[in-house]
Amino acid sequence: MSLPRRALVAAAAGLTATLLLTACGGEAAADLSAGKGNTAPDGTKVNLTPDQKRVTTAKVDALAALVPEEVRKRGTLRVVDSLGTVPPLDFYADDNRTIIGAEPDIAYLVGDVLGLKVELNPVSWENIFVGLDAGKYDVGFSNITVTEARKEKYDFATYRLDILGFEAKKGGSWKVAGPKDVAGHTISVASGTNQEKLLIAWNEENLKNGLKPVDIKYFQNSSDYYLALGSGRIDAHLGPNPTAAFHAAQTGETEIIGTYSGAGAEVLGKIAATTKKDNGLVKALNEALNTIVKNGTYGQVLKRWGLENEAVQTSELNPPGLPKPKA
Repeated sequence: MSLPRRALVAAAAGLTATLLLTACGGEAAADLSAGKGNTAPDGTKVNLTPDQKRVTTAKVDALAALVPEEVRKRGTLRVVDSLGTVPPLDFYADDNRTIIGAEPDIAYLVGDVLGLKVELNPVSWENIFVGLDAGKYDVGFSNITVTEARKEKYDFATYRLDILGFEAKKGGSWKVAGPKDVAGHTISVASGTNQEKLLIAWNEENLKNGLKPVDIKYFQNSSDYYLALGSGRIDAHLGPNPTAAFHAAQTGETEIIGTYSGAGAEVLGKIAATTKKDNGLVKALNEALNTIVKNGTYGQVLKRWGLENEAVQTSELNPPGLPKPKA
């Protein structure tokens, strides 16, 4: 028997809270400079060296044939990703040059299936979309959330759940399960992200219900908001949960006090490979992602980064996303 969507969202959030892992999109996040080890929140030992020994898989000729001719002839899949500051999703190895993480690992698997060499192009968040719009890059693997607004310009093939995390100093009693729990608190987000939209919506709901407002602070760099958190200038930071949970596990000074679907209460948030709309590539990406899900290599990648609880059972094409703001 299938569960209603609200129940699925609640179940996903509950499972995620158990292992303190999952994601959203669009924020420059934590580095490992203050890290105390290489252990993910679920206890997985993470390889931080350039010698990644990545999981690989075989080419599937029938799926390679789905790739647009221009890309097939070029022989490379031009992947745009973040600036390498979002562990365990996309960050630099301990040589400060080699990009590693779950996102590039999945991109490389997709390249294997499609018979393409993966070319990683690290850029700032806003330039991901600029580059996709201009045709400079073929696809984004960069913790990008499916939204209804983005679906007007982009096609999506999903590959991970999208959950946000509230990160606070360790040892407190405050927990966040919904809008009323953030009333009266000072919480930071990165501008232009889905987490910002969620926090603003929660604040508006609280004000309508006569609750205290949220004092929203804006930081784009992890060093800034962690400094603010450590000094008590903010009570919590809201960001992609995999990054927040990984940071908490490394430092031992913070903890996740609540998780929430990146698409809100009614839609189960999804992270997706993102292409310019109608460029002809998304079908091949979708089939390649479903191939690695079925052959187990996708699960191996998530396991090696401690992200098994983010797994999707199948890759979807352009599923329901974060709703547009109400007028």
